[in-house]
Amino acid sequence: MQIQTKLPKVGTTIFTVMSQLALEHKAINLGQGFPDFDGPPALRDALTRAMAQGRNQYAPMIGVPALREAIARKTERLYGRKVNADTEITVTSGATEALFAAIAAVVQAGDEVIVLDPCYDSYDPAITLCGGRAVHVPLDPASFLPDWARIEAAVTPRTRLILVNTPHNPCGSVFSADDVAELASLARSHDLFVVSDEVYEHIVFDAAAHQSVLRHAELAERSFVISSFGKTYHCTGWKIGYCIAPRALSAEFRKVHQYLTFCTFTPAQWALAEVLEADPQHYLDLPAFYQAKRDHFRALLARSKFRLRPVGGSYFQIVDYSALSDADDLAFCEWLVKEGGVAAIPLSSFYDEPPPGQRLVRLCFAKSEALLEEAAQRLEAL
Repeated sequence: MQIQTKLPKVGTTIFTVMSQLALEHKAINLGQGFPDFDGPPALRDALTRAMAQGRNQYAPMIGVPALREAIARKTERLYGRKVNADTEITVTSGATEALFAAIAAVVQAGDEVIVLDPCYDSYDPAITLCGGRAVHVPLDPASFLPDWARIEAAVTPRTRLILVNTPHNPCGSVFSADDVAELASLARSHDLFVVSDEVYEHIVFDAAAHQSVLRHAELAERSFVISSFGKTYHCTGWKIGYCIAPRALSAEFRKVHQYLTFCTFTPAQWALAEVLEADPQHYLDLPAFYQAKRDHFRALLARSKFRLRPVGGSYFQIVDYSALSDADDLAFCEWLVKEGGVAAIPLSSFYDEPPPGQRLVRLCFAKSEALLEEAAQRLEAL
């Protein structure tokens, strides 16, 4: 039987490839974006209690009520938006599931979706599987911020949705309030839905405020906002995220979610509900926690031949390696893991069409000080 693939451009992800190479060559893995430290002990203790209390069966499809209510209170405190825990919040099996469900909820066959390159690698396949076409518009190559005039020029009568990401993975750029206003104007003018990937919402540096689309009342009414507990609580393997969207959009989102995963790991939902209420200081302290890691890592790398791009948020550092090599970024990353003992991610893997001659790779600094120092020593020796 002949199989016709629905995803002809998709193979094994670059994250899997580089992580496997890191294992084979005993390299330090700064490629895949996960912490090498655990979340708060109180969260693990709460999980154990939830399991011991028998909270191990199916959760409600939309999420445990206590967790949705805690999310609603947190959203109002941080962004000034009052959301309905029953009709506007859905707990999901990670942000990736939420992104897929949001796209599938509104994208019809033949629709176009604007994505901003470089972008996270799950966006394009989700759009393709829904019968849509991803229209890739590059971010500014120096700042990695949107060129709104260029984005508007890409809108056609078929454009249904625009997908944005702030703080940005892989580049660490963050939206300003002006960017959110421009997005609102674009969405209004062309009657577009918005998916806003905000999984790094609590990792914004230099005293800046995270510019969630939830701060903008008009924009929030046409948006799916995706968040991640894995990023906030250093537990990426738990795969728990959530989506906030107005009632009508949430209804369509839930139609997809209920047949995709139905519900999400129950005891962890109870644990997160407990910790969200008991210790809001954890996420409030997260910017300073990761800014210290950013600054330490950048100070260590200053002694190397890498040139460092600015990082306004997330836990990724983009570095320019052109002083070390003329090789393309994939070849450089393969050389780096084998000869330098450090795994990185080539930036070209986040593009539909990477800029010619670009010599940039992504490093993750969500690691212990000891690991970052050892990695920096290896990078300095190149």
